[in-house]
Amino acid sequence: MSDKDRNSIPGKRKILNDPVYGFITISDPLLHDIIEHPYFQRLRRIKQVGMSHLVYPGANHTRFHHALGAMHLMREAILALRDKGVTITEKEAQGAMVAILLHDIGHGPYSHSLEFSLVKNVTHEHISSLLMEKLNETFDGALSTGLEIFRNEYPKTFLHQLVSSQLDMDRLDYLSRDSFFTGVSEGVVSNQRIIKMLDVVDDRLVVEEKGIYSLEKFIVARRLMYWQVYLHKTVVSAEKLLINILTRAKELTKQGKQIFASPALAFFLKHDYGVEDFKKNLDVIGNFVKLDDYDILGAIKVWAECDDFILADLCQRMINRKLFRVKLSNESFDPKYVESLRKATLEKLKIKPDQLHYYLQVDELENSAYDNESNRILILQKSGETIDLAEASDNRALVAQVKPVKKRVLFCLKSVEQKLRG
Repeated sequence: MSDKDRNSIPGKRKILNDPVYGFITISDPLLHDIIEHPYFQRLRRIKQVGMSHLVYPGANHTRFHHALGAMHLMREAILALRDKGVTITEKEAQGAMVAILLHDIGHGPYSHSLEFSLVKNVTHEHISSLLMEKLNETFDGALSTGLEIFRNEYPKTFLHQLVSSQLDMDRLDYLSRDSFFTGVSEGVVSNQRIIKMLDVVDDRLVVEEKGIYSLEKFIVARRLMYWQVYLHKTVVSAEKLLINILTRAKELTKQGKQIFASPALAFFLKHDYGVEDFKKNLDVIGNFVKLDDYDILGAIKVWAECDDFILADLCQRMINRKLFRVKLSNESFDPKYVESLRKATLEKLKIKPDQLHYYLQVDELENSAYDNESNRILILQKSGETIDLAEASDNRALVAQVKPVKKRVLFCLKSVEQKLRG
């Protein structure tokens, strides 16, 4: 269907009531049709913040919510930039809206957990790009501009920055939205103020100098949300448990053991699919778009009663919220202490040494609230010059956010750790 034909179809204007922003209007028939497509509707069945609901009971909002919110902010940003004389054609505006609407279309069940277990080092960004290609074919090339903007292949770089940068509509929405649904007020940011302060200089997105305090709060809010929500110890514990469950299920399937799974989940349990498989094998993409949180949760409920001790035990822990103990440290853990945990865990569970990794792991967490070496946030000074946010700010706390925070993390059984602690 051509753009002309699509635009002539009546009844395509929709108004949605969003709990964060109020009413969101969808007046573009192309955006309406994309939202109605099964690929996008699938996002209703994928939680936005993975396992965070185990800490914050209200955090059951979905990727569908987030994508619509980011689209709304994109519209606001385009209007703000046009008011300042920035040239953005209707085609470019539509393309930017398409790109932000579909930026998370490639997320799998429980978001990032799938990237470490069911598939082989395939990020959701890779899959999003491939799904956008598929949708572009379905819509007779109408998504071409949006795809170019998403991939940063469009001549106007600032449009891509609105989709993916350190100050994009994705981050502006998820901080406010996740804060709203978790109840963590530290994540509240001044979206409207920041958007009104946006401008473009030399094809780069900048923020007017008088918006610097809102940006400082944005950076601090991002740091606090990561350590209070996204990297909360219990959330990290639950995500590690989920990864171990899927890893065990995949191991058993490869050994020829028959375990319950939906057809789409079984497809990924049987093989390790990488980026090239997603590009060349239509069955891989076809099964991926059938996967959502329900496939995983349904399987876990059944696996909790299976005859494999490890898989059943891990699943029961997930269902009953009996998660791993998580210990964080700025330094490496004492090898003697880790060894004592190893021996005690093997003795308690009576499992083989090569199965210990399902119950005892040492890993690393890293987060940087602001990276001033790539995709910098530029401040437009009154003189017309641009300067990096970290240089422009007189807030020492903000300057500290530039340095990545690394922590060592130890996952172990709570009962074993308590026993050793005495």
